[in-house]
Amino acid sequence: MQRKRQLDDSDNAGLRRTRRRIRLRIRNRVGPPKVRLRPVLATGGTVLLVGGALAYTQWPVDRAYEPLAGPGHGRGMSQVGAFDSAQEGWLAERILAHYYPGATLGTVPPTTLAVRLMDQDDAVLDAYADAGARVAGRTLEPGQVAHLTPLADGGANVVVTLGCDGDVLWQTSTADPWIYPLDPNPGRPAEEHLTLCNGRAYRGSLGVATEDGAFRTVNRVDVEDYLLGVVPAEVQANWADKGAGEALRAQAVAARSYALAEQRYPYAQTCDTTDCQVYPGTEKEDPRTAAAVASTAGQVLLRDGHILRSEYSAAPDGGAPADIQTFEVGPRPADLEVARPPADPRTRAAETPSAIDVEYERIGGANSTLGTPLGPEWGLPQNAGTYRLFTNGVIIATPTLGAQVVDFTTLMELIPGTDGLDTLPTETVPTDTVPSETVPSETAPSESVPPGTVPPGGAPPVEALPRHPAGLPMPPLADPVVPADVPAPVPPPGAAPA
Repeated sequence: MQRKRQLDDSDNAGLRRTRRRIRLRIRNRVGPPKVRLRPVLATGGTVLLVGGALAYTQWPVDRAYEPLAGPGHGRGMSQVGAFDSAQEGWLAERILAHYYPGATLGTVPPTTLAVRLMDQDDAVLDAYADAGARVAGRTLEPGQVAHLTPLADGGANVVVTLGCDGDVLWQTSTADPWIYPLDPNPGRPAEEHLTLCNGRAYRGSLGVATEDGAFRTVNRVDVEDYLLGVVPAEVQANWADKGAGEALRAQAVAARSYALAEQRYPYAQTCDTTDCQVYPGTEKEDPRTAAAVASTAGQVLLRDGHILRSEYSAAPDGGAPADIQTFEVGPRPADLEVARPPADPRTRAAETPSAIDVEYERIGGANSTLGTPLGPEWGLPQNAGTYRLFTNGVIIATPTLGAQVVDFTTLMELIPGTDGLDTLPTETVPTDTVPSETVPSETAPSESVPPGTVPPGGAPPVEALPRHPAGLPMPPLADPVVPADVPAPVPPPGAAPA
């Protein structure tokens, strides 16, 4: 039945806007879909379950395809029509069967999705979590912010500061260009979500990549967590209060299918604007749309066993059924990369502290007169050992003498050559405590120069090193990406942290 009634302005405000179609690159996989069939009973256009949960069914077609012209691109489900149908008592399955005739319903395994954050294009990634986070093999304490700049080789420069614009606590380069939440499981509380310094928060991990030399930011997120942000951004959560909760469920299935059928970039499958699906992170999450996502978990639309790129819009007057043969498709459910079981942060192996870390903690850590770290550990010339700069001194570690505190003058004497490495002074810093607002997060970063090694060509000349606020030399970061650099892809969705 053609529907004529329009929604009021408040209901229309969040509906689908016209999208630009972008050609989908289909993954060429072979083999049948690993989706189990279950018997169903069709009654009056409604699919009923027989003997178990609905997994893969063929729906009846209740009327022929009719072309539609009007506001919105008019392809696929009309959100206006879905709202009207739900109010008339249609279930989500019937709504989807009406708008995507010939499609089937299948299930996908738990999987992740990589989303390009368009507003972050050409920007450094600046992010933190209220509960802390992980980057470059180290833990960020609450109040510490990681700043990631992508490199041409696929890695990133990392600078960690106190607050978004505070003092530099440490810096390094890493082959793993991602900031991870403390607990990688989906469905985590707000204090663990990664938050950009501009205020927008995201579930999952945040990373950086390059595209023709330009910076890109990517959110790698469990697909069900992703939908918690998409569904209330594409339709109104208050539809559940107006007798149209089934329209929210239909929207969740269509949005899940659309996203998993996409493969737009080498480093991300989809984007976060109306060119793809609106995804504002956690900003619009609502318990009513979260319930719709949970009740349809894993359900997708299929065409010939492949996930359907199920377009939808705010077409008025109820819209019309789509010709799904005109829609692109993505992988089969069995071809999706299954998300690995997340690591349990309670059983994660502790990082092994270096000799410098042990000595720093022995003398009192940040509360000692040595102060706080000014960077990662670096190698002494000729593989003689390692050193680390602090606010008021240096700790040097060698195989012969172990870890000892020295002053900056002693370090300057050692950097040009190796004379005196076996005759370091044995003085130690007094352990009188001095209150400090910043406590270093933990051990030396895993991506810093390993103990016993030096950068190619030995330690850089002291006069060539950048100066930190205290006037002391700091080892330089790797060179940032320039337009001539060759872009490197972000690790695929679901990849384990390095």
